[in-house]
Amino acid sequence: MKRRLFLKGSLAAASAAAAVGAGLLTPSAVFANTTKFKNQSNDIKKMIDDAEDGNFKFKAPEIAENGSVVPMTIDATNMSGVASVAFFVEKNKTPLAAIFDLPNANAFVGTRIKMGETSEVTAMVTTTNGKTYIKSRSIKVTLGGCGG
Repeated sequence: MKRRLFLKGSLAAASAAAAVGAGLLTPSAVFANTTKFKNQSNDIKKMIDDAEDGNFKFKAPEIAENGSVVPMTIDATNMSGVASVAFFVEKNKTPLAAIFDLPNANAFVGTRIKMGETSEVTAMVTTTNGKTYIKSRSIKVTLGGCGG
């Protein structure tokens, strides 16, 4: 019985060693590539700084009881030529929480985003002529939604 256990353990160790030797378990193959998000925060800040105050409705709770599912909506049906809408969370590791391309559609989007902590959330509407409009609000993330 001990011989069988020894052989199984040896085979498992040899398989793992072969995988490491072949480069199959290197971090670049196992983990996601984060280098493409490295300068995303700076790009987003520049877009927000260049944007105008929007003529659309942005609904989100003042206090979110669960940061993993924070509901929000953008209603830009009164605007013409809307190309896309997006949500940005300032203090998330990846600030871009969601983006929706809406060619030839009514610009009404409802979704739930994930927030790691209390933060400023910016809703952005981009039109087909390249203009960008924003609205921002602070959302407090609490455990249980008690505001504390």
